[in-house]
Amino acid sequence: MKVILLDYVYKHGVAGEVINVADGFARNFLIPQGLAVKASSGELKRAEKLRAQAEVKRATLTNELNDLARIINGVELIFGRRAAPTGKLFGSVTTQEVADALHEKTGVTVDRRRISQQPLREIGTHDVPIRLGSDSSPIVKVTIVREEEMAEFMAKRAAQAEAAASGEEPKKSGDKDAPRQEEESVDAEEARTEILPASKVREMIERSQQEEAAPADVESQPEANSETE
Repeated sequence: MKVILLDYVYKHGVAGEVINVADGFARNFLIPQGLAVKASSGELKRAEKLRAQAEVKRATLTNELNDLARIINGVELIFGRRAAPTGKLFGSVTTQEVADALHEKTGVTVDRRRISQQPLREIGTHDVPIRLGSDSSPIVKVTIVREEEMAEFMAKRAAQAEAAASGEEPKKSGDKDAPRQEEESVDAEEARTEILPASKVREMIERSQQEEAAPADVESQPEANSETE
């Protein structure tokens, strides 16, 4: 059936456009919902102004959709779920949950049927395309972590965000620069204390030799006494 659209209809057109659709779709949905009328000769004349405005409305709509695509493209949504050791979820993250989380984070409302993904059932990060009807399909990143690791995961993300905001690189685990600097300073201090004047060194050597010789003299004295007896 040929109909004249009275409003924007996803994947079909904007107000004023004349399109061909299945009879059932026209009679059961478009016409009852006030989205279209049958393209009779009288309606075509009445819709002349709508057709004149159709291209302008389409361009405006395209720009709006492109703006929405830029807002949500690259957005990361994080879910905590119970999972088996293999990474399989005990359940799933549904397209409706993705739509709700996206709205909560960006304020953009997306019909779940425009989310090009089956329910997600594994731990990890998944690229989920969103069909907006714009020039490009934005990609939303859905990251699923184990429920028991959620707090630690979010804490790390917060630390990374804080470091990025302050212009500092987050310190990696195992970074031993500070301890190494401390050790180097200690070694340098010890090296300075080992430098002694030559006279002091000779005095220490003589004292050591005297201490080593003293026990030998004491041990030899009783032997001499026994001989005199």
